[in-house]
Amino acid sequence: MKLEAYLDEFNARDWEPDTEPEDGPLRMAVIGLGGFALNRALPAIKQTTQCETTVVVSGSSEKTEMVATQFEADHTLDYEEFHAGKATDAYDAVYIATPPAFHLEYAKTAAEYGKHVLCEKPMEATVERAERMVRVCEEAGVTLMIAYRLQTEPAVRRLRELIQDGFIGEPVYLHGQFSSKILDNDRTDDVWRVDPDVAGGGALMDLGVYPLNTSRFLLGTDPVAVQARTATPHEEFNGVDEHVSFQLSFPDEVTGSFTASFNAHRDSRLQVVGTEGRVLIESAFGAMVNRDNVIERGDMHTEFTGPYVNEVVEEFEYFATKVLTETSPEPDGSHGLTDLEVMTEAYESAETGSWVTLR
Repeated sequence: MKLEAYLDEFNARDWEPDTEPEDGPLRMAVIGLGGFALNRALPAIKQTTQCETTVVVSGSSEKTEMVATQFEADHTLDYEEFHAGKATDAYDAVYIATPPAFHLEYAKTAAEYGKHVLCEKPMEATVERAERMVRVCEEAGVTLMIAYRLQTEPAVRRLRELIQDGFIGEPVYLHGQFSSKILDNDRTDDVWRVDPDVAGGGALMDLGVYPLNTSRFLLGTDPVAVQARTATPHEEFNGVDEHVSFQLSFPDEVTGSFTASFNAHRDSRLQVVGTEGRVLIESAFGAMVNRDNVIERGDMHTEFTGPYVNEVVEEFEYFATKVLTETSPEPDGSHGLTDLEVMTEAYESAETGSWVTLR
């Protein structure tokens, strides 16, 4: 088992078919024009070969006109016009970038018009609404993918192969953390993150979902129990968890310990330790970074940084490829629903102080 086998083709798109889909590009309607959509998603779509933005949707006509001009979209809609079915012949799929509590309503409308759905994470504010999203997309026969961009990032995909091939032996435990000071700027479009009715929760829902989902992806399995503790020492975060720590129990006695914070120095890393070695991803969950990887097996120690890849570009290319080839994405609606179920039970555990067994 040689490490070079995993690193030589580091940026390979192992999900890409041998021949390019014939029916592309996939025409996208981008719903919600907040910071991530403007600064990351729309520029990423423009860089893809399999997607193009043809419709932009927002409550601000001034913003939609500006964005449509900048990204060469043919149509601008407000939310009411989108729900009413205006310009449905101009797009094939939607990308939903609104706050979580509004995801279902746009996914439902898209599904009713036969449009495929790429929905930001967490997929909704409650388990019940997420279940409805899965159901309406299934009934309409449209693809539903949750936007776990790291699942298409080459460093994460190579490390998953390495772990599941047994390079570090049997996984024993995982440590992960993700923190940021989200209110240390003047951007008003981040205020929803501290509104529990809109966000569904705080640091766990917005940041903790990253180590949770990436751990599931790396291990190829889901947790069976969770225990959590939350803290909110500052009044500006009242109503949501400012800090959270949570432990997961996976099958085969694998354990995970994770932290997330809305009000701590920026940090982002994930480590998986096995019986024969370990892997560590620095800047595991941050955006627009080179991910530094440490890989150890026995006495071997390797530090490796792969070439920069824009994981949002990869995400949209992956989504479009799955839709155009009529194949199912790995992070589908049921996959996103599992994360929401785990986080909901984590909040239950934080209230009771006990471990909660998961379905």
